[in-house]
Amino acid sequence: MRETVERYYGSVLESSSDLKTNACTTAGPPPGHLSDLIGNVHGDITSTYYGCGLVYPPQLNGMRILDLGCGTGRDCYVLSQLATEDGIVIGIDMTEAQLEIARGHLDYHTKKFGYSKPNVEFKKGYLETLDEIGLQPGSFDVIVSNCVINLATDKPAVLRHAYSLLKEGGELYFADIYADRRISKQLASDPVLYGECLSGAQYWNDFQTLAKAVGFHDPRLIKDSPIAIHDPAIAQLLGDVRFYSATYRLFKNDQLEAACEDYGQAVVYRGTIDHEPRQFIVDKHHVLERGRATRVCGNTWRMLHDTRFRPHFDFIGDWERHYGIFEECGTILPFDAPGSSDPGVSGCC
Repeated sequence: MRETVERYYGSVLESSSDLKTNACTTAGPPPGHLSDLIGNVHGDITSTYYGCGLVYPPQLNGMRILDLGCGTGRDCYVLSQLATEDGIVIGIDMTEAQLEIARGHLDYHTKKFGYSKPNVEFKKGYLETLDEIGLQPGSFDVIVSNCVINLATDKPAVLRHAYSLLKEGGELYFADIYADRRISKQLASDPVLYGECLSGAQYWNDFQTLAKAVGFHDPRLIKDSPIAIHDPAIAQLLGDVRFYSATYRLFKNDQLEAACEDYGQAVVYRGTIDHEPRQFIVDKHHVLERGRATRVCGNTWRMLHDTRFRPHFDFIGDWERHYGIFEECGTILPFDAPGSSDPGVSGCC
């Protein structure tokens, strides 16, 4: 299947218009400041863009960034501008034809961005064997990936390597395709469905379990949207399986707990993160307004305090006292209340 995917993206697809579905190109319109940065990228690069999200988390100035499955480099060249000349962006891809296009425009983008030297580098390699291409463990602040992990044949290996390559407090911020159920072996062996980012998609709950097992203890969903399959033949093959594009952020922090626990803590956003003056989105369920003290669970507190976001928040509370489960994250005591016949309720954010 790896060779099939490499051939599909190296020779079968000449541009994104050759795709049979929109699964690999479902990213929504970017905000204004990102539109300008994308507009700076050469047309030869943007015409071969494949992605299901925007993989540009905030506060990347001076960061060391790795792009898994960079293709022809659109995201790398956008990240190059966000990281500034002080940062470094390394793109990894297995398809030589796409890397040739990416490397062929290094000088163009260096001059376009006004840099004295390139801050982008492209390497050939497989996501399942990232440990074989000379990357230093614990050396990256941020790892991104855009609609590529679903194409990997060994997804646990990809996440394990990503965890190893991140610094403590680092972040894996990526968009991918997920299914509402496990994909059958028959569908998973279909080369077109696999190349179209569909039959390699993980069942969302299997992904959650895998991420936690690797060490990313509290996966946070940023945004998601359903994928419409308009091709009748492909829709017939897929049957009742539903697909979604989703963006997750996973922090490397060994102190994150398996559940959202309450320590009586709160944070106040200062409004100082680049392009986020009014609010900061931690995830789909945690939007922090500037100047407002917001109660948070211990995990959310650590995701802000132990990362590059720390200078942009005031932190209230400590770890001296535990108040039980953090109910505002959607999980409450599962047992029946004393004297009540109503069953408890347990949910998950």
